[in-house]
Amino acid sequence: MSERPMSLLPGMTALVTGGTSGIGRATAITLAGRGARVAVAGRDQRRGRQVVADITEAGGTADFFAADLHDEPSARKLAHAAAARFGRIDVLVNNAGIFPFGPTERTTQADFDAVFALNVRVPYFLVAELAPAMARRGHGAIVNVTTAAAAYGAAALGLYGASKAALVLLTKAWAAEYGPHGVRVNAVSPGPTRTEGTAPRGAALDQAAAAGPARRPGTAQEVAEAIVFLASEPASFVHGAVLPVDGGRTAV
Repeated sequence: MSERPMSLLPGMTALVTGGTSGIGRATAITLAGRGARVAVAGRDQRRGRQVVADITEAGGTADFFAADLHDEPSARKLAHAAAARFGRIDVLVNNAGIFPFGPTERTTQADFDAVFALNVRVPYFLVAELAPAMARRGHGAIVNVTTAAAAYGAAALGLYGASKAALVLLTKAWAAEYGPHGVRVNAVSPGPTRTEGTAPRGAALDQAAAAGPARRPGTAQEVAEAIVFLASEPASFVHGAVLPVDGGRTAV
């Protein structure tokens, strides 16, 4: 590793939800590669241990936290455990989420509740638990992972898009609330991105991505780099922003 990347987050601690695969995994590994100690949270213990092993083998520091996130107690329990393990949390990446597709008339109340529980409620209470301590220390960064689908209407994406649109608003509200105390809150808005979770969409993913100037899906690493930028000192004057990482789809 070069000296420059390692200097971006020296001595910092980070918590990444949904950190065992896709964008979360890439973010956890990249944060560790830039000098942060990383709490990797997820449900799959095998994958979680593998992420930690990959980080450790590369010379970084990480620990896995098994967490089935769905409500206030589960969010606060994770925040407490991660802060106890590393002494504090300087960077929170709210990445965990579910992205169902389907018509409104087939959505059940259980579906609705599950999406808003993980995509909105959990980030809300992780911030409620961790942001006040960041504010007392006078520094911290929170990066929320939203979606391009939060900004436009699309058939079969209403529930998912609505949950992420709520997270966009919360990003701005938290920036206003905690920014004056040194805590920067921002978001990334990925477009079509090739990950384990989106792989089953195959040709449909390629077709959606073809509408943008990049003419291809993004990679988890490309989104991770944007997240790490927003979490680090080079983004020190960035508050309440939603950074599109979508291959230029917002430009057309």
